[in-house]
Amino acid sequence: MALPTLTPEQRAEALAKAQAARKKRSELLASVKSGKTSIAQVLSKTDDITKKTKVSQVIRALPGYGPAKAAAVMEEAGIDDNRRVGGLGDQQRRKLLDAVAG
Repeated sequence: MALPTLTPEQRAEALAKAQAARKKRSELLASVKSGKTSIAQVLSKTDDITKKTKVSQVIRALPGYGPAKAAAVMEEAGIDDNRRVGGLGDQQRRKLLDAVAG
């Protein structure tokens, strides 16, 4: 399937939208890293940026969690590496909170 041809204005608009989304996602992860936002608060958010953020990124942003510990938490909770926050079910959310708390 070929990509649609965008006008320069449409391209500039799409680039600006993508840049704004990256900035908001970065701010979200920075607030998790600083401890201002807990994982429970992140899971309860309903905005598009949060829903499209990968769960593994959120876990790695937690203080004291690196790639290995985040992978272990994801495995314990039974969550795929590519899963996004908006795609988690209630049971997966509970397991994730339990894994991070324990």
